[in-house]
Amino acid sequence: MLSCRNFLSKAIRKKNLKAKNKARKKNIARRKQDSIFKHQHLQEDQEIQDIEEESEGFSLKASAPSHTYGVQPLGNLYLNPGSVNSRNTGLGSLQTLSDELILDILGLLDGAHLGVLAAVSKSFYFFANHEPLWRNLVLDNLNNGFLFNGSWKSTYVAAFYPSFDISDMGTSNVKVRDFYSDYLFQSWLCANLDMKPEWLERDNIVRKNGISVEDFVLNFEEPNKPVLFEGCMDNWAALRKWDRDYLLKVCGDSKFAAGPVEMRLDEYFRYADQVREERPLYLFDPKFAEKVPTLGSEYEVPIYFREDLFSVLGNERPDYRWIIIGPAGSGSSFHIDPNSTSAWNAVIKGSKKWILFPPDVIPPGVLPSPDGAEVACPVSINEWFMNFYDATKHWKKRPIECICKAGEVIFVPNGWWHLVINLEESIAITQNYVSRRNLLNVLEFLKRPNASELVSGTRDRVNLHDKFKNAIESAFPGTINQLMQKAEEKNAQQKKLSFWDSVTDSNAGAFKFSF
Repeated sequence: MLSCRNFLSKAIRKKNLKAKNKARKKNIARRKQDSIFKHQHLQEDQEIQDIEEESEGFSLKASAPSHTYGVQPLGNLYLNPGSVNSRNTGLGSLQTLSDELILDILGLLDGAHLGVLAAVSKSFYFFANHEPLWRNLVLDNLNNGFLFNGSWKSTYVAAFYPSFDISDMGTSNVKVRDFYSDYLFQSWLCANLDMKPEWLERDNIVRKNGISVEDFVLNFEEPNKPVLFEGCMDNWAALRKWDRDYLLKVCGDSKFAAGPVEMRLDEYFRYADQVREERPLYLFDPKFAEKVPTLGSEYEVPIYFREDLFSVLGNERPDYRWIIIGPAGSGSSFHIDPNSTSAWNAVIKGSKKWILFPPDVIPPGVLPSPDGAEVACPVSINEWFMNFYDATKHWKKRPIECICKAGEVIFVPNGWWHLVINLEESIAITQNYVSRRNLLNVLEFLKRPNASELVSGTRDRVNLHDKFKNAIESAFPGTINQLMQKAEEKNAQQKKLSFWDSVTDSNAGAFKFSF
């Protein structure tokens, strides 16, 4: 029989053993936790490395944030064989739909329903918070202007739910591991990408300073070739005055077109200072001189472009001049100027990268419809540079490229495809015009069977051809017939074979002889 002392001694040893086992278990659990924590950090480091490798060769803006929710490009999934794309698990049976289609469907919802859907799963949280969805909601519902609040979602909530505190909406603690989507990742990448130096190197446009109008007509306007002018806007008051402070003072409460909305300049500059997206809104207003006459008086049309035959229509002429303001990264994707007109573009502040293709060369990545009424092209300008620019280096007909800086004017001939991106915050004036060298092209364009779809800048698209032709014949009798006769003579001259053409076998590339 055990004595009380022996029993007590055994009880103490048993208690100490339990304490030791408990401590051992805690140490094991702590080591496991440390291991998991270390593994998580390794995973995060790997994700950062993967993103850097994915964008290798590209440079992100110095202030570029990491992706808000940790989305990775789809290629990273194949580098991690053990990973499962959490995008699919969170979408359930909808996982078979493409990201684009899911976002198209979500684009049919209003803000309240997007907010509810975001609570369904982490995957739906990603998709329902995609900024372009909220951008569309703002632009569709607040076309009288808005106050941008760091993000489009915050802007929408502040406008429709003013009592809601949006101070924490700009940051999110939601991170999902192993979420892979090329579409969502590229949207983020394009919004935060710096222009690669090699995208800016090529400058093959002809530059001129002080040439005569006759030289311009003979060497550029008639042969329909671009040219960049230096020094032809040195006397503009706009070149000296137009900065933010001056424009804010002069324009006051006047509103200008920026995409589908009208905004005061202070509202637009607030947006431009905060926004980071792949397609920034571009202030592009055709009625600026009517809204603020001072602006119209502080520049003048360069001497090379003063013959403007559309002016015979007076107030019925199509839109023809615009003030253009935009932050770095804003601009215009590939297009041809309206109504077969030629154009000039003068940079007052900032700088712009231009790429131009002649009428017979469709830029890579651009798909115009057969009738020319619609053009499909990449969502953003950066996307085009990433995916298509390098291909043009090997083309026989390479594009004309340049950087147009403050104080310079570029001539854009009719029918030329062109893309423009602002390299910094920029202010510019552009005008489209019709001269005698281009009159027949414009008249032919205006009478196309689908003119009601092609003609722009006027309400009376169908009758514009007849109105314009009659006004020209009234103001300049016989001009159209003279131009048509010259065009026929020119065509006949081009078809007529020279002596050397008549004795050359075009198929063999050598002379041919008849006996």
